[in-house]
Amino acid sequence: MSKCNDISLAVQKGKKNDAVTFVQEALSEGIKAEQILTEGLLPAMDIVGQKFTANEIYVPEMLIAARAMNAAMEILKPMLVDAGVKPIGRAVIGTVKGDLHDIGKNLVRLMLEGKGIEVFDLGVDVSAEQFADAAAEHDATIVACSALLTTTMTEMKRVVEVFVERGLRDKVKIMVGGAPITEAFCKEIGADYYTADAASAGDVARNILVSA
Repeated sequence: MSKCNDISLAVQKGKKNDAVTFVQEALSEGIKAEQILTEGLLPAMDIVGQKFTANEIYVPEMLIAARAMNAAMEILKPMLVDAGVKPIGRAVIGTVKGDLHDIGKNLVRLMLEGKGIEVFDLGVDVSAEQFADAAAEHDATIVACSALLTTTMTEMKRVVEVFVERGLRDKVKIMVGGAPITEAFCKEIGADYYTADAASAGDVARNILVSA
């Protein structure tokens, strides 16, 4: 079994210390950081996402897998930067104004990062103007909005409106999700994509960027 396979399995199982050890061993053996990323870490998160979608694992398992990946990535990031490895794109994410829920949003961030996307996480209680400011500042292609309350989901419409007002609407794809959100609501407010869970959000975001 290759070292990249060892890394992948450690991440899938959420074994953070093993993942870090295997990454360090791989580097000492002369395996390049980009290869560790593309053959070890990213495939691991793909598998985690697939299992989550199939209800084979649940939120706690996803979180510990992501924690293991993040620990491994902290070692690789400086080397990836030095090697000129760039993310496939940029996304701004956050929970909309008035809503303080963050578990779903955090899972989406982890799955997007697991697809090789650079994520700017604005946190919770994010206004439409803050989404637009961040998208412009970071030249993001994707804006992903989360809402867990029926009383805050209408803020997503305001996000779309502000992007239109600022002339940014044709530069970004707006993704929406959360417990009360539906495909019909997505279309009603003029957003681009609705996804039912974090794993599918990662897949959709990657498809947006690779087809851009």
